[in-house]
Amino acid sequence: MLILNSGGTFNKKYNPLNGELEIPYSNEAIETILKSMEFKYDLAGIIYKDSLDMTMDDRKVLANVIMESSDDTFVIVHGTDTMHLSAEFLAEIFDDRKIIFVGSMKPFEIDNIEASLNLGMAIGFAKAVAQNGVYICMSGYVEEWDKIHKNKKFGKFEVVL
Repeated sequence: MLILNSGGTFNKKYNPLNGELEIPYSNEAIETILKSMEFKYDLAGIIYKDSLDMTMDDRKVLANVIMESSDDTFVIVHGTDTMHLSAEFLAEIFDDRKIIFVGSMKPFEIDNIEASLNLGMAIGFAKAVAQNGVYICMSGYVEEWDKIHKNKKFGKFEVVL
């Protein structure tokens, strides 16, 4: 299993100089969570962006990393606003791998519980599920990418029936 970091709210840190939340060029939040696990997972930071700034070129970078990897299972930390677009893009390319998108509504630095729970749940699901596909793990759910969506009014993900 390879964990890929593409940024998003999950990774944001408060910058006391300008008062803004920024995505650092680091994997610190994910590394902190992974330290509490017995098993050591491979982690690669490849894009450090808010998902609203993600482009098709960024999605192609994700696809290329997956294509070139010898792994068949991936957990992608991604911002929640366009997670579904990246998931849809990868679902069109890959049917022979397990790809689980995960993020958080609050930065790890502000509320480490949600981010930790989501990442742990995504890793557990990735290890347990037998069927290849592209999934989203958010708000206590793990579903195929097109069966879950972000409800911006309530600030959570919901299963689509």
